[in-house]
Amino acid sequence: MNVKTLGIDLAKETFGLHGVDALGRVAVHRRVTRKQLLVFLVKLEPCLVGMEACGSAHYWAREIEKLGHTVKLMSPQFVIPYRKGNKNDPNDAEAICEAVSRPSMRFVPIKNEEQQDLQALHRVREQLVKNRTALANQIRGLLCERGVVVAQAIARPQREGGCDLQPA
Repeated sequence: MNVKTLGIDLAKETFGLHGVDALGRVAVHRRVTRKQLLVFLVKLEPCLVGMEACGSAHYWAREIEKLGHTVKLMSPQFVIPYRKGNKNDPNDAEAICEAVSRPSMRFVPIKNEEQQDLQALHRVREQLVKNRTALANQIRGLLCERGVVVAQAIARPQREGGCDLQPA
């Protein structure tokens, strides 16, 4: 199989593949399971592989690059104009294949594991801060219903060594 450019539509269980040769003729148009993807790609000569930057895309990009392929990730919003017909895996894979070959396309850098770990930590911390703020606001509201007013800043009671309670 002489594939020059391959578009992969990532999903949970089955991935859509669409590949073209050097003349732009369809060489591959199929679905593979998660387990079959790397087995399929090992058999191909090194080619340009395009994927949308979505969940698990950075993992797959790293794995596919290990096989010698060139991987490019694109924001899904930039792939939409290349889709023909309704949104489905085969049409998405074809659109990705078309979009990745465009010279003016903007690509997303592939993150390494350390970058993804750091991003995950920031997201978890952001969620914890959000939950802490929501809980503090809920407690403040419940206390207000009982006639107790608490200062709004979360850090203030901690610095002063106790709650700044004032009867309403």
